[in-house]
Amino acid sequence: MLLEQIKQPEDLKRLSMAELELLAEEIRQFLIEKLSVTGGHLAPNLGVVELTIALHTLFNSPEDKFIFDVGHQAYVHKILTGRMDKFDTLRKYKGLCGFVKRSESVHDVWEAGHSSTSLSAAMGMSIARDLKGENYKVVAIIGDGAMTGGMALEAMNHIGHEKKNLMVILNDNEMSIAPNVGAIHNYLSKIRSDRHYLKAKEEVETLLKKIPAIGETLAKTAEKLKDSLKYLVVSGVWFEELGFTYMGPVDGHNLPLLMDTLKQAEKVNGPVLVHVVTIKGKGYTPAEKDSHTWHGVGHYKIESGQVLKAVGPPMYTEVFGNTLIELAEQDPRIVAVTPAMPSGSGLLKFASHFPNRMIDVGIAEQHGATMCAGMASEGMKPIFAVYSTFLQRAYDQVVHDICRPNLNVTFAIDRAGFVGPDGETHQGVYDIAFLRTLPNMVLMMPKDEKELRDMMKTANDYDDGPIAYRYPRINGTGVKIDEAPKSIAIGTWEVIKEGDRAAVLAVGPMVQVAEEAAEQLSKEGIQLRVVNARFIKPLDEAYLLQLANEQIPLITMEEGSIQGGFGSAVLEFFAERGISALTIRNLGIADYFVEHGSVKEQRQEVGLTAQHLVAEVLALTPRKRQRA
Repeated sequence: MLLEQIKQPEDLKRLSMAELELLAEEIRQFLIEKLSVTGGHLAPNLGVVELTIALHTLFNSPEDKFIFDVGHQAYVHKILTGRMDKFDTLRKYKGLCGFVKRSESVHDVWEAGHSSTSLSAAMGMSIARDLKGENYKVVAIIGDGAMTGGMALEAMNHIGHEKKNLMVILNDNEMSIAPNVGAIHNYLSKIRSDRHYLKAKEEVETLLKKIPAIGETLAKTAEKLKDSLKYLVVSGVWFEELGFTYMGPVDGHNLPLLMDTLKQAEKVNGPVLVHVVTIKGKGYTPAEKDSHTWHGVGHYKIESGQVLKAVGPPMYTEVFGNTLIELAEQDPRIVAVTPAMPSGSGLLKFASHFPNRMIDVGIAEQHGATMCAGMASEGMKPIFAVYSTFLQRAYDQVVHDICRPNLNVTFAIDRAGFVGPDGETHQGVYDIAFLRTLPNMVLMMPKDEKELRDMMKTANDYDDGPIAYRYPRINGTGVKIDEAPKSIAIGTWEVIKEGDRAAVLAVGPMVQVAEEAAEQLSKEGIQLRVVNARFIKPLDEAYLLQLANEQIPLITMEEGSIQGGFGSAVLEFFAERGISALTIRNLGIADYFVEHGSVKEQRQEVGLTAQHLVAEVLALTPRKRQRA
């Protein structure tokens, strides 16, 4: 196999075109086989095989900088840069990261799990290169979806203004190419990138301007004619107007044509955009037919394309989607909004039931949040369904446009807590800290899927301002959810199990962990009180004062950042009231980024398990000596 001979990118440079094309087939087969076991982002990577081969063949990584937007489409890049033998560990604990990671390889010069960052990074690297007097190439690879992000558009504007030498590859995997249009555009791209042509154009303009009396007018007329023709025949005129030389669209699976286009692009002085059209899931029929399902996928059978799903209770995301349909049938004010995650957020069924009340704003979290504010100001009930990690991108809008005017926007925060194999870029462990500090915000988290339904009803009945419920990326507990959801009194907690030796105030899935610990302790005669602290803001102040009067040790437990989190809120409550005699411990995630692995492994790493809680309780409440 050719693939086994590729240890580093320079090994590609000795291969013929026919061998490179054969290598592309081998890489696809390798990915299909490996990801059937590990899971991962299959479709995006199958779509960029030829593109990645072309880049590493023509350029010199890591001297030349490849900046992958998001980074989940960089598996081929990892294979070609000496990490093929690590793919059995992909997205596993202490194994190969599913995204580009700087500490993993010198070839990973930029890392991101959020989209639309690559162009800004490329501009920064280009500025650094020029200030240091160096001469390396900077190439940003960005998808058509990520190009809709406001940050990408800001970067495009700046790059075009500064005229830095850098290349942007627009990986467009949503549109097809008509052969005749593609041929015309490829021909025009070669002409516009030819230095002799550019020089000749400048000379013609100079000569026209030298003609007495009418020269300047003729030059302007020629320029207007050129612009008119460009608007008629060049689809990339928008990029041209922003200051880029546009080339394409080019077939991203035609390796000879792709490499020829990139060679032409390399000759361009100033920013150049190469429009590459690819097929998401290329080479694997199930992924080509359903790129949404196969974008990020778990285990599957290669021959049938059957995705293997764990048997058990529904995931919280599914419960959310089904319950939202129930509520929307009763309340016409409800509108669901998502930033390019209708499937991941469980809203596909909702969209089929209420096509006019489901809005996908694309990768535009900031716009989505403020749009919700606009709807709320007119009496609608917008539900902003967003992953915790992506809500970070709209923080200013949450503060300024929603909480400050106290608008009734509901946040359905998915992937709250650990997210397993997606790892540190996607961990939903910071939203408690950044939301609970905001005036007017109500923040809650359910102990199980039934309580999620009740919280959704609570939020729908609430009209006094912004309200959020957060839920994890795991299966529910299996409780019955056939009853109609009921509202919960805002700011009230629930005692799950009585006990007098210590009390654990648990948030979300930590309630089940606390119950398991309580059961273990009860066998040793220690009764641990388990409290479902379902409202993170406002706190159940009456109950906290009761605990202060009882003078029993308290342990807070949350799958979130200790700094600024729920436990911090409890400490602040007692400190503000001068209550200092209590023994309090905060369990959560310390001040570092937790990497990929299973949720179980991540909880074990940070000490959020029943065993850790038992040890903590025993340390706080030493056993009483038995009388002789």
